[in-house]
Amino acid sequence: MPIPEDVTGDEIDKDVRQELQSLPKTLAEDVARNLVMVARLIDEDPEGAYGYSKVALRLASRVAAVREAAGFAAYANQKYSEALAEFRAARRMTGSAELWPVMADCERGLGRPEKALDMAGAPEVHKLDKAGQVEMRLVAAGARRDMDQLDAAIVTLQSSELASNSIQPWTARLRYAYADALLAVGREDEAREWFAKAVEADRDGSTDASDRLAEMDGVEFVDALDEHEGEGDSADAKTTDADAEAPEVPQAKAAEAEADDSADDDLVDDEGDDEGDEKRDEQRDKD
Repeated sequence: MPIPEDVTGDEIDKDVRQELQSLPKTLAEDVARNLVMVARLIDEDPEGAYGYSKVALRLASRVAAVREAAGFAAYANQKYSEALAEFRAARRMTGSAELWPVMADCERGLGRPEKALDMAGAPEVHKLDKAGQVEMRLVAAGARRDMDQLDAAIVTLQSSELASNSIQPWTARLRYAYADALLAVGREDEAREWFAKAVEADRDGSTDASDRLAEMDGVEFVDALDEHEGEGDSADAKTTDADAEAPEVPQAKAAEAEADDSADDDLVDDEGDDEGDEKRDEQRDKD
């Protein structure tokens, strides 16, 4: 797959670059450039990212960072079985529990929420950092909802992280999930409050909390482009009506004026001919 010339491979994280040092230099550069493309495209063009991940995987399947990237690319394309296999391979290579929450979410994607809940209670969770633990809580709440245990999902999300006023990278998503769970059981006033709190924390637009809040408030958004097009149609309609009611077209008046001038010229010519005839008759009489 083509890679833009401005992609050098140096853009990747230093830890990943260190992993690639086990490869020959040229090969390491090729793998690095493909990994950069995965990172660039995974949000806006998941299919494209998946394609680049397959290239990197073909070049260096024994590198944990490559298996992890391939897993996330598959996950973004909802290829959960493939993603889970890649995450498991990466975990075997590194021994890290970092991928545990996303592995559990793959189980949800495969229709196995009970397995995701089992993973939420596993010892690996205690090895996660704060962000990983919050992510695991979100996955567990999602699994509860998959099983129609809506009240249990709400309880699962209630935590010190949810109650905290400090804004962390996970705050917006946690508040959003809590608001959505409340709305699912009909607690609309509370849901609105938490959607508003999610908006306050969502500095990078990672959720659609503002849209959900506006929807609850009955606010309708009108596309500015459609509105301008409507105004254009209205203007056209007004022009058409004006044309229908307009007096005679100026060009028609000009044509009539030309016709009148032509008639006057003919009249002058006729009068000139009559005068010439009279003079000829007088001259004839003198002769």
